[in-house]
Amino acid sequence: MCTTHLSSSTCSRTPMAMAVAAKLLVILMTLLGSSAAWDAGALLDEMPVIHMLRPLQSSGGGLSLHADMPCDSWRLAVETNNRRDWSTVPANCEQYVGNYMMGGHYRADSKVVVDEAIAYAQGLKLGGGGKEVWVFDVDETTLSNLPYYAKHGFGAEPYNWVEFTKYAQQANAPALPETLRLYNELKELGIKPVILTGRREDKRNATDHNLRNQGYLGYEKLLLKPVDVKVPGIVFKSGERKKLVDAGYVIVGNIGDQWSDILGAPEGARTFKLPNPIHG
Repeated sequence: MCTTHLSSSTCSRTPMAMAVAAKLLVILMTLLGSSAAWDAGALLDEMPVIHMLRPLQSSGGGLSLHADMPCDSWRLAVETNNRRDWSTVPANCEQYVGNYMMGGHYRADSKVVVDEAIAYAQGLKLGGGGKEVWVFDVDETTLSNLPYYAKHGFGAEPYNWVEFTKYAQQANAPALPETLRLYNELKELGIKPVILTGRREDKRNATDHNLRNQGYLGYEKLLLKPVDVKVPGIVFKSGERKKLVDAGYVIVGNIGDQWSDILGAPEGARTFKLPNPIHG
């Protein structure tokens, strides 16, 4: 029998349990010594120390009214679009989300998505007219806003439009390395990237500057939301994709971190969803 708390644990261990624990310790030490984890220090000079992923038990933020739910179950519900219209990460899951985003798990999950996207793209037979495009989102797809969210509770704080706008105008968000790998591979294959974002037109210069500085060069278009347009993201983005199709482009792929990035006809020949438990 074992009772575990954050500060201590009391267990009576059988020989089998001790053997299993020893094996897990070896695996953990191997992971901690691996270079696979995203080097947070290289991205964020002032980032607080975030340890490797630890799935903590906590409230599911309304998912279950009568029982606690692990944070990893909450994240699964978010990523599969079963938990919708949520505005903040449950307070008790802030540490879990921070660990996930800054540890190796987030990068590994992103790599799985991009590996599939590249395999799909490499198997395409292009028409030769140069009109095949791949649509990319910006925030948490091409660029990472972890420098901002690390200081704002990893999504546990309510979204502050004024503060985020100040951050975005600085134009120094780091690239998501797996997405940049996909971007460059697509260009090699002759597929033109189109950047489609819910950011407003007043952020065009900062967004363009940030993308180029992070290695996203040679995109076909950078499409932003007009300042005076007040429609949901899914309506705006599907409308912009319709304009691309009407202009003769063929959307062979579409990648984003939110479901609103990839839902709504025309979605494209195939869509890919990157992980993002920070905001819905």
